[in-house]
Amino acid sequence: MDRTEKHAFVASLAAVFAETSMVLVAQNKGLTVADATNLRRKMREAGANYKVAKNRLAVLALHGTRFDGIAPLLKGPTALAWARDPVAVAKAAVDFAKTNDKFVILGGALGTQTLDAAGIKALSELPSLDTLRAGLLGMIQTPATRIAGILQAPGGQIARVLAAYAKKDDAEAEAA
Repeated sequence: MDRTEKHAFVASLAAVFAETSMVLVAQNKGLTVADATNLRRKMREAGANYKVAKNRLAVLALHGTRFDGIAPLLKGPTALAWARDPVAVAKAAVDFAKTNDKFVILGGALGTQTLDAAGIKALSELPSLDTLRAGLLGMIQTPATRIAGILQAPGGQIARVLAAYAKKDDAEAEAA
């Protein structure tokens, strides 16, 4: 890379760090091309991005961002992964790490909070953003259906009482 390419790379990575909420750092020493391609595909399916970057350039891009705390993790052959949905990138990385010993999660950052490998694993066990949205929507809709049921119940009870009185009057009229 020449100097202008390095400046452009640092600027693009800094722009990514400004937009995202989660960055994951992993060690990818010894991954085969097929494994790396498989990992990139899984990351893409999860809506995440995965990039192998020179540590020195990544540290320059991190400088002054909220992810400054992950700079010490950038030693050796490392890769960065990020996504708008923090759980998605963590799940994709942890799932891939379970099947491939050469991919080691070093840590990451969620906003200003620096996470270690155990924190990333705990984050991956949370439900995804779409699952949380569906659950929240269900919780919002449930009270509305209960309110509608409660409002309809007194009317139904009144109708049953009136029907019972009408049957009683009909029975008395037939008996007389």
